[in-house]
Order: sequence, then C-alpha cells, then structure tokens
Amino acid sequence: MPPQARTSRDRIVEAAMDLFWSKGYNSTSIADILSRTQLNSGSLYHAFPGKQDILIAVLEAYREGLYPMLVTPAWEGVEDPVERIFALLAFYRRAIVETDCAYGCPIGSLALELHEADPVVRDLLAVNFTGWTGAIEACLADAADRLPPDLDRKALAELVLTTMEGGVMQARTHRDVAYFDRGIAALRHYFDLLTHVEERAPSA
Repeated sequence: MPPQARTSRDRIVEAAMDLFWSKGYNSTSIADILSRTQLNSGSLYHAFPGKQDILIAVLEAYREGLYPMLVTPAWEGVEDPVERIFALLAFYRRAIVETDCAYGCPIGSLALELHEADPVVRDLLAVNFTGWTGAIEACLADAADRLPPDLDRKALAELVLTTMEGGVMQARTHRDVAYFDRGIAALRHYFDLLTHVEERAPSA
C-alpha cells in the first residue's frame, strides 16, 4: 500500500503486528507503538481506546490476511492438494531459516503468551487457528480419492497444525531447523502410509 494511502489506523496495526511478534504483547507498550509509527497519542487513542483494542485489530488482520499473506503465496504453482499442505509447511521453514531460527508463529506465540485472554481475544485466536486448519481440510477433501474413506479430516488437519506449531517452537528454542524438519518428515511418512493403505485396500 502506498504511504499516502495508509491511514493512521493501518500504521498502528502494522506496527503492532511486528512488535507483538518480535517483543510479545505484554512487553510492547503504547510508547513503543507510537515510536514505531511516529504518531502522537491523540491519533492512536482516536483509532483505538486501548491496547487490547489494537490486539483485536491485529488478530482480525491476521484472520483476513490468512489467504493473501500466507496460503495463496505458499500454494502458487502447486496443484496437488497434498503437496499444497507441505508447500504451506515449507513456507514456515523458509521463515525459520531466514530468521536464523528466531521465527515464531505470530498466532501461536500470542496464544501461548495470553493464556488467560479475554473471551473476545481468545475467540479471535481460535478463529485464526480454525481458518488455518480449514485450509488444510480443504486440501484433504480434494485428495479424498487417495485417502481412507473413514479418515477424520478435521483431526488430521489439527495434527498438521500441531506439528507445525511444535516444530516452529522447538526450532526456535534449540536454534536448529532440524527439529522442524524431523517433525515434518514424520508427518510426510504418515501421509505416505495413509495413501498406501488406501492403495492396498481391496475393491468392494
């Protein structure tokens, strides 16, 4: 977005997204946001009554940006639905490598930090997670002819999310992408087993 088209609200949300990711929500102050945006406090409080209102706007921005910022770029040029799942996971791997293993999933990090979140915030965190798993479920539905007919697609999509979040967390903790890679390799093996079981299943 061109600088002249960005409103004060846009600037606050963008700055808060970066600060909440790099410093954490609790460690980010209003002064930090004002410093980053070069806005005065009047402009900020005109847009947002308080810090939690900024957090809500940030979570809404992540929700609305799931496809344009994450899923669509990861899936560009990838037609196979199962490979789309692993292309999305590869997107996270690149972020881990490019940050020397300092990367943390923004939603996962906030969910861990805000363990007693206000219901509105908790619901938005949940919506972000379900949006992500919904994208995976859609891939599984598109690959249904290669997977067991009784497969619980929702459970498997949640397992993919859990593998990603756990892999990111361990890679960040150990400063070693191998922890992420091992989790994804095990997930790939599981997908291969599911596919092979279905291939070996007797015809009706």
